[in-house]
Parts: sequence; C-alpha cells; structure tokens
Amino acid sequence: MEKKVLLGHGGGLSGAVGRGRSRREFLKAAAGGTTAALAGLSIARSAHARGEQVVKIGMIGAGGRCSGAAAESMRAGPFVKLVAMCDVFESRVRAGRDRLKKMFPDQVQVDDDHCMAGFDVQQKVIDSVDVVLIACASKFHAMYAEMAIKAGKHVFVEKPPAIDPAGCKRLQAVCELAKQKGLSIVSGLQSRFHRGYQECMKRIHDGVIGQIVAAQAMFLRGPYQLVKRDPKLTETQYQFSNWYHFCWLSGDDVPQSLVHNMDRVAWALKEETPTWCFGLAGRSTSFGEEYGDMFDHHTVVYEYGSGARVYALCQTRNGCYHNSSDIIMGTKGVCYLGDCRITGETNWKFEGPHNNPYEEEQKALIDSVLQGKPINSGYHMITSTLTTIMGQIACYTGKAVEWAQVVKSNFQYAPPPDQSSFDTPPPVKPGPDGNYPLPIPGMTKMI
Repeated sequence: MEKKVLLGHGGGLSGAVGRGRSRREFLKAAAGGTTAALAGLSIARSAHARGEQVVKIGMIGAGGRCSGAAAESMRAGPFVKLVAMCDVFESRVRAGRDRLKKMFPDQVQVDDDHCMAGFDVQQKVIDSVDVVLIACASKFHAMYAEMAIKAGKHVFVEKPPAIDPAGCKRLQAVCELAKQKGLSIVSGLQSRFHRGYQECMKRIHDGVIGQIVAAQAMFLRGPYQLVKRDPKLTETQYQFSNWYHFCWLSGDDVPQSLVHNMDRVAWALKEETPTWCFGLAGRSTSFGEEYGDMFDHHTVVYEYGSGARVYALCQTRNGCYHNSSDIIMGTKGVCYLGDCRITGETNWKFEGPHNNPYEEEQKALIDSVLQGKPINSGYHMITSTLTTIMGQIACYTGKAVEWAQVVKSNFQYAPPPDQSSFDTPPPVKPGPDGNYPLPIPGMTKMI
C-alpha cells in the first residue's frame, strides 16, 4: 500500500488509510517500504555492469544547486553523461557548462545546440535525456516536473518543489502520474538519505526517546546570494536574476529553508501533519533593493494531533547566531539530530560511517533508472512543502492557519508559472526609497 497526499479531498493524508488500519500503522509500513527500497538500490548499484548503459542527464537551471546536482549525479559513474542544459540567462548556462566541463571533461557532452537559454527551451532538454534535474526559480519546479514526467523521463526536483497550495496540487498529480508510468521522481530533501539521520530515526521510531512532545527546528543563516541590479536588465529580468529574494519566484524562506527541517520533523513524527500553526515574522536589518520583498526572520509554531509542538525558526541576517539543526524532545530523552546523538534514559551517538546525502540521493536515482525500480518522493515532499507554505502564510497574514484550510486552498502567487517570462509585468515594484513593499501581518490576505 502506498502513501497518498489527497490535497483538496478533505484532510491531507487521511484518505490514503485503508479501513481497519490505523493511519500511524499505514505510514509506518509505507516508510519502511521506502527505506528498504533505497537500501536495495544501494546493493543493486554494485551489481551494475560498468559501461553497458549510458544514462543521459539534463539540467533545467544552471545555478549552483543544479550544477551541484549534476556533479553529484556524474559521480555515480562514468556512464552518466550530461548532454543538455538550459537557463533563462545565456551567460549563466554557458558558465555552468564551462565549470562542469572542467570537473568532468569526459562526461560533459553538451554541444552548443543543447546549451540553451530562454523560457521555451526546457522541452528540448527533456526530449534529449533520460533524467531531468530541475533546480531553478522554485515557482517553476512543479511545472517542469510535469513536463518531464509527461514525456516519460525520470526527475530530480530541488526543494521546494512548489511555493503555494496550487503548486502542491499540481505536484501531487505529477507524482501520481510518475507512479502510473513507472518513473522516478526524487526530491532535493536529501536528509532522508543521510545515514546518521536514518539511524537516529530508527531509534526514535523504536521509542528510545519516548513519545515526542516538542521539537526545535532551526535554519538560521545569512542571506542567500544577493545580486546587484544590472542597469541593462528590465525590472522583471532583474527579479529573475535575484529570484531567491522575491516571494512570487521563491516563496520566501520558510518553504526555501525550513522545508529541510520540517521534513525531518515529519519523518520523526511518522509523517504526521500539523493541525494548525501561527507565525511571527518581519524584516529588521536587511534593507535595500537586493533584498526584494521578503522577510529576514520567521518563527512558526506548529501543533499536532498527537500533542507535539514544533517551534520552527529561520533567518537570513548577517552577523547573527547561525544554526541549522533540530532538537527532538521526548518523554524519555532528547535527540540532537545535527550531532546524531541521543541523551536520556538511553545515551547513544552515531559513530559512522558517514555519507554524503546529496551524492547518495543522486546515486539512488541513477540506480532506480538502471534497475527499473522507481523511487517516488511524493509521499513526503508534498506534505513537508505544504507544511512550510502553511507557516509562510501564517507569517504573512498574522493569522492562525489550519491544515484543512491550506489543503483546500487554491492560492497561487501571481502570475501562474505557465504565464511567466521576461515579458511578464513584475507583480511587485520598488518604492521611491528603493525598497520593495512587504507583506503586512494583520492586513495581508492570502487564503
């Protein structure tokens, strides 16, 4: 039996549970099946006859994250070849090709005809490859994943795979189609491939720390790369060049950053979804046009039906306390997940061997293609993403938000991804002082 996220059908995951079987039992069984499948792929990989098959990969997006995913994929073996790539900026895609060619001279085989720029070239990348790597402005992730799966291609989609409820519903349909077609769709939520985290979760699920009562989830850091305005660019082009800092393109920092933490929290809670949340957020130190229209700090408090509360914090401020870990507190002990350590009635620490979860997820994806054993991350990436979107909405509106509200909502950041390009009038413009208008909690309305 598979996990399903039934968005728009009255309550998230509940519709996926068969009669006579508890929701928690259902989720535990499905999660166990996924872990076993990943372990099987790692074994299968060593059995692959080297050189018998070439796996062609292509990139949609040529920034640091998609380039990183391509490099990690090519490290899976010399039989992985990068043959096509695109970005909305020509300079970026050509620089990305040159950078990767230096790292993998024999595996990067992207000719000029397949090193493309624009909003109408993604299909050519998709048609040229076996596996599509998607890591661009997050607004477009679900749309490009849909194009790739419809074309019969396997997909890696970076986090967040959507930035609004409408995008999550689109992604859900994409994941269901992938199952029907026997295709892999793997999420950039790489924590699930971290060996130390896997061992921690086994112990948490076995009751070593008792019932989870609270968690502290933190993604506290400086801002993402800030791009200064190029006077040759139009306003819309500038916003695309600096897309991390505009909510209509990125969704802001709760979906962008805290999605990693909240995915780990969901894993610990056996995929339980929150019942409601509230949030406090704003901008205190990050001013100037390069910071766009996003807040620089967020706090979201989530409550779960099991009684657990999660205190989730993120910030993008320089010169402040940095931490990107999680602390999971139970009735019998505490798990310091970043340290892979448990204290309490049982004291334990993971001693290794450690692995690189970014490389591990790409190896698993390539193995799934070679072995014909598809991986589908839909069961966790959609609910984890929707959880953070729920938190972002609570921060922007200043209102308490219920899970049922966000599941039913069709809210979408305008304009829709299918109607967005350099010709799109920008939905937000800077004021006379150069700063962009911000959401106003208590006044902004979204759902």
